[in-house]
Amino acid sequence: MTMMTDPVAAPSNPGWLHRSEAWLDSKGKGAWIAAMVLGFIFFWPLGLALLAYMIWSKRMFSKSCTRRKAWSHHGMRAMSTTGNSAFDAYKADTLARLEREQADFEAFLHRLREAKDKAEFDDFMDERARTARDDKNDADA
Repeated sequence: MTMMTDPVAAPSNPGWLHRSEAWLDSKGKGAWIAAMVLGFIFFWPLGLALLAYMIWSKRMFSKSCTRRKAWSHHGMRAMSTTGNSAFDAYKADTLARLEREQADFEAFLHRLREAKDKAEFDDFMDERARTARDDKNDADA
């Protein structure tokens, strides 16, 4: 048997604690984190209490997921048609061009990393050969 409960309504005369919680909620997760850091700086038990409250009330992790969903919805909307065939063709061409440019740029970065790795390895091998040669000359002398 499941029971449904009504959400708790805000009191008609909220206290300072409820008002400050509502104010921090309106400012977002950054305000909660700033309040927690300031709590740790000025009086560490207050910062610890805010951290525990943020984790217990799921304020620590709630906003990050909604933004991710919003971006994924925005990305899906970009792939839908507008009904204007000329614009849809232009959009498809532009997206294809951007994908080609992205692939070319990623290939360029890959070649650049390989060249840097090869140069670092060659420097290492030259230094190693130079050290071995110097050690051999010191032993012969």
